[in-house]
Parts: sequence; C-alpha cells; structure tokens
Amino acid sequence: MLPDSFDKLAESYYLETMDGLYFAVKGHEHPPDRVIAVLRYAPDPVKGDRTKSGVRYRRLYDFAEQEQLLRSAYPQFLAYDPVFQTTLQSVPTSMIRQIHDPRRWLQKMEEATAADPLEQDAVAFARILMDAAGVPLSAMGITGSLLIGMHTAQSDLDVSVFGAANCRKVYDALGRRLESRSVEGLRRLDREGLAELYQQRAPGGGVGFEAFNRVEKDKVCQGYFRRRQYFVRFVKESHESGCAYGTVRYEAIGRAALEATVSDARDAIFSPCRYVVADARVLEGTALPVTEIVSFRGRFCEQACDGALVMAAGTLERVEDRNSGIYYRLLLGNSGEDKFLVRK
Repeated sequence: MLPDSFDKLAESYYLETMDGLYFAVKGHEHPPDRVIAVLRYAPDPVKGDRTKSGVRYRRLYDFAEQEQLLRSAYPQFLAYDPVFQTTLQSVPTSMIRQIHDPRRWLQKMEEATAADPLEQDAVAFARILMDAAGVPLSAMGITGSLLIGMHTAQSDLDVSVFGAANCRKVYDALGRRLESRSVEGLRRLDREGLAELYQQRAPGGGVGFEAFNRVEKDKVCQGYFRRRQYFVRFVKESHESGCAYGTVRYEAIGRAALEATVSDARDAIFSPCRYVVADARVLEGTALPVTEIVSFRGRFCEQACDGALVMAAGTLERVEDRNSGIYYRLLLGNSGEDKFLVRK
C-alpha cells in the first residue's frame, strides 16, 4: 500500500516502479507529484547479474550510465524541476508500485528467523549498534540490495540510522568500538579494502591512492563486520532537514574547483552531507563567494573535520533561500570528476 503523502521519504528508501525499475530516494525535497530518486537496478536479460522473481537485473552505480539508460528507454523518469532548475531523475508518484522501507525491513527480520547468512549478519550488526548506542529499533534500518531482495552472497551490509540525535549516538558508539576493537569481527577497512573502494570510486577523478587512503582510512561510517564490508548511512528525519520543497531554489552555474577551510563539519556524517567553509578561493570556474560544500553521495561523508584545508571540484550553484537570502555552494557527486581532498 502506498502512503497518502510522500513527504517523509528520505535517503535509504527504495522505490519499485510499474516498469520493474528500482530507484534510491535522494534528499528530503520532493515535488508534489514526483519523488527525486536515482536509478539503481534495471531489468537486463543480457548483462544482468542479479535475479529476482525470474528476472535478471543490472546494477547501475555510475550517474552517467543511469541517465543514458533512462534517456534511451525510460524517459518518463527524467523531468525538468523548477526548484532545482535542471532535469533530474525522479519517479512520478503514479508510477510507484511499492515503497521499500528500510525500517520496516529490519523490524520484519527482527521478528523472523533469518535463514540467509547476509540477513543474519545485517540484523546482528544493527542490533550491536542499537545496544551500544541505546537507540530504539525504530531508529535503525537496512537498505541497499538486501532491502529489495537483489543481494548476492558477497553483498555489503548497508545499515541506516534515522533522526539526528540517534545518528550522533550511533556514530559515537561505533567509533568507540572501532577504536577499542571490543566487538568481534568489527574493524576498520584495511589497505586491501581501501584499494577495492578506490577502484569503485576514484578512477577518472584524478585522485591518487595515497591521497584517497589518507581521507578514507579513519572513517567510522565504513569498515568490516564479520568479514563483510559495511556502510552506515546517517539520515535526518524529514522535519529535521531544515527546508521544504519550494522554499529554496537552486541554479547550476557551471563546474568549479576551490580551496577553502572547513569552519563547521557537524553535518559531515549525514546523507546528504554538508560542510560550511570559510576563505574559499576559486581555482577554476566563476569566482563567487562559496560558503558550503554539499553532497548526496555517501562517499563524501566524513571527508573533513573543522579546521581542515580542503580542495574540492564539483558543480557551482546559486542558492536562493526565502529565509537566509542568496548564497553559493559547491555540489559534489553528479560527475565522476568530482573530488574532495584534504590538504592538511
């Protein structure tokens, strides 16, 4: 059953369409008749390496690959949005067959006896985080391929935490346990795991492995549990996001690269993540006073802390907020060439 309102949808939720496509919801700002989301799985009898209900599916992670398929075969999922002032991947609410809720999945698995080893590990990991942080079951969820039944035996553990206060509790508790190595099977990514991650994320961006390693090796949101890679996504509730659809307008100006000092990284752990910056110096592109760096991609979470000197490349945007006026930001994640490096 679909809800009467879609305004509570956020990161980690998946949408299944009438066409059999699976989209991952992005952000909290959605127009009345559509949900902003990106394509993750599409039927593909030739290249598909996942099977569900007898249908072979292909996973699409690259943004350009997603848009190419949509333009050629499913143009109904591309639409110009007047608030973001660009064409976005999105799903008309009339075309949603099912909403896959990460919290409901975990609650269901908690009540059942999971026979699948990946399901068992996912539930065990979520339970460890809940107990360590003292948060309720309703604060936790399971997302990614496991949520939609598209996982393999080698799939990662994708866990989500909801609510700002819950997120900070889980983040702190997970960080302490990684440092103390007090939970069997729980540890940070090693060099081999980081090399795997580098091959997935960095090629084409002009970032060397050593620079990548320096940023990624101490992150709390990613690591191993029972020899499986995990990623924990920290998500604010819709009412905590600070903006409703239409109260802020965005205009892409073009690509830019800048150097700046992070002055406030308190929202670095969240998806979407946000870094307030000071003394921004534009190295390439239009010279404008950029005051924040943002991304809807989990790879840019925990990228820098307060006081860090950073270099970033992405899309320069003009933001018009009814409450705070006009400012400029750098958006990361829409291109394989986007980067975010710590200078010192």
